[in-house]
Amino acid sequence: MPLRTCSTCMRCAAASMRCWPARMSGSAVTARSAVPLRDLTRGGCESSGNADLAVARRVIQAEIGGLESLAETLDDTFHKAVAACAAVRGRIVVAGIGKSGHIAHKIAATLASTGTPAQFVHPVEASHGDLGMIGSEDAILALSNSGETSELADIIAYSRRFKIPLIAITGGSQSTLAGAADVVLLLPAAAEACPMGLAPTTSTTMMMTLGDALALALLERRGFSSADFQLFHPGGRLGRRLLRVRDIMHNEGEVPLVSPAARMSDAILVMTAKSFGCVGVCETDGRLIGVITDGDLRRHMGDSLLARTVGTVMHRNPKTIAAAALAADALGLMNRFAITSLFVVDEGSRPVGFLHMHDCLHAGVA
Repeated sequence: MPLRTCSTCMRCAAASMRCWPARMSGSAVTARSAVPLRDLTRGGCESSGNADLAVARRVIQAEIGGLESLAETLDDTFHKAVAACAAVRGRIVVAGIGKSGHIAHKIAATLASTGTPAQFVHPVEASHGDLGMIGSEDAILALSNSGETSELADIIAYSRRFKIPLIAITGGSQSTLAGAADVVLLLPAAAEACPMGLAPTTSTTMMMTLGDALALALLERRGFSSADFQLFHPGGRLGRRLLRVRDIMHNEGEVPLVSPAARMSDAILVMTAKSFGCVGVCETDGRLIGVITDGDLRRHMGDSLLARTVGTVMHRNPKTIAAAALAADALGLMNRFAITSLFVVDEGSRPVGFLHMHDCLHAGVA
């Protein structure tokens, strides 16, 4: 039997002759009372859009409320948790199941990327051999909103048997997990954003925020720097933003250099050979004292140019940068002074490299 269709919109309606707009309004649509579909859906979309925005704002406000409660209830227990993690000589093993497991994955990744060795261990897999991934010098960070997650039982027992520090993030103050843990980070009582109070929403947001707080407290304790961060983030835009000048500069042997006593004919040969459009001028002690660019050649163009000495043509105090500086800072310096290259110098103003704007662009710094 062919599927029945709505008399107005002509879409299939296996169990009814009413189209979706009609169902939403609660009235049947017949051939006699038909209204163009675009008129029916316009008002429905507007009311649905307003309802959706109301839901979004309610959810966000509910989760903000949970975070505010979390901030207010934090106490010295958080310091104990940070100290316990900082004392670990191995890894922080993060474990959780369900939505808490997803949050545990994220916390482990954040810890590892900010200088605290960490890994996620799935509680079920732990019961089938992965407990061997947890060493005696590790610590366990276990997540469970109720604190009664049965899948965590073997990890909890393992930590107690081998005296492995156990830190719990839970909302159950009297739960099995809280009772077994060395340190309990207690989540405050806060309503889930789900209208039925069932889907983990506010609780998982609080868990993730608490994990971020742990990771960043440990980061600051260790004095973790942007240079350290770049080591763990070599790829992507973030890694490129943290590149150092030394990572992309031309090394010392490629730097175009002449002495101030050299003739301009020699300087032009060096400029041509190195293909950077400029040449640095160094004293006998190796200090960079000047530079000659293509623009200087044009400004001094004349019959006597090739016979002149470099010292009479160069301009002094060229723009330089240190090898340890961020490549992004070097690019900013070039943009600010409308130049295309920089000499890279050491503490004694001796050239150790050369950086062209194209080097920054090729590295994706811009």
